[in-house]
Amino acid sequence: MRTRFAAIFLASMVVSMLAAAAVGAAMIGIYRNGMETTAQRAQLVKLAGASCARGGSDGALRVTLGKRTAACSYRTPVLGRDLEISATERLLSGTPTALQKKAFLALELRAGGGAKYQLLAFPLQRKVQLVKVSPEGTEYLAIAKNVKTLMGVNKANSLRLRAVNVTSGPERGNAQIVGSVGGTQVVEAADEGAGALSGRASAVAIGATKNANGLVGSIDDVVVRVPSPF
Repeated sequence: MRTRFAAIFLASMVVSMLAAAAVGAAMIGIYRNGMETTAQRAQLVKLAGASCARGGSDGALRVTLGKRTAACSYRTPVLGRDLEISATERLLSGTPTALQKKAFLALELRAGGGAKYQLLAFPLQRKVQLVKVSPEGTEYLAIAKNVKTLMGVNKANSLRLRAVNVTSGPERGNAQIVGSVGGTQVVEAADEGAGALSGRASAVAIGATKNANGLVGSIDDVVVRVPSPF
């Protein structure tokens, strides 16, 4: 198992270095996890969160947040700069009613060192945010409201986040970040300060604004892709 993980890490790093990471480049899946077994669910390792209880049911990773915890995030085995991550996430009915409207489902790229790009989807608010967290603070790169493809409690939400650096032209070095819900692109941004994010982790997350004690959610069908070198 460790050998396979090492191969995944190496593949992601090599392809990222060789790929012509254009914004419109085709993406190739190099990691897939259907969360069907305990071993598959164990491949996601906790990245952040003070109190995160995890389990498995119906072929998904189930997460329950505890006291003094705003969010719980879990990284995949894939590290890289230019990546796309997608997952199916649900806000479950075990979440206290008062907390449900504050709850979000999330994806993260370039996470590490206290920095990351995030796609935050609030199912009951029908709102999506594209966020950059860096040592300088939190920056909202794009916000979409009344997102019709966002589903409510116990409903599957298919999320996708891509962050790819421009490799040529006047915008070289800038990151192009795209977020989708239910197969529909809903947010997009260009980040001139992409160099501030040195992390390489790709992750899934569930949380809420401020304290998320009692929040329950699930994560399934995780896929990580890299730009095609062809």
